[in-house]
Amino acid sequence: MKSLLIRWVISALALYITALVAQMLNIGISVNGAATAFVAVLVLGIVNALIRPLLLLLTLPLNCLTLGLMTFVINGLMFWIASTMVSGFVVKGPFAAIFGSIMMSIISGLANHVVAQGE
Repeated sequence: MKSLLIRWVISALALYITALVAQMLNIGISVNGAATAFVAVLVLGIVNALIRPLLLLLTLPLNCLTLGLMTFVINGLMFWIASTMVSGFVVKGPFAAIFGSIMMSIISGLANHVVAQGE
């Protein structure tokens, strides 16, 4: 349970950092505070658990044709869907959604790796 909470905090921090970087680059992602980041990460996790596997299965032929690049689009779509469900979490456009999903994956992956090394 402790590990789950730590990863939730890391993901919320990764989302907040992603929003800050996106605002500096004027990309169109914003998060209105820490509470919104925590709720957005929770919704993103639920969306990824329920909808993403079905979309990956349905787009498998296209994903094979694009050598896996379609996965970036699906991840961006999940990021955008989560933003439509959480007020205070705004993603403007498909490029912002794909950028946000990639940045958040990189940041949370690195942070989770660092935390796992310390355990």
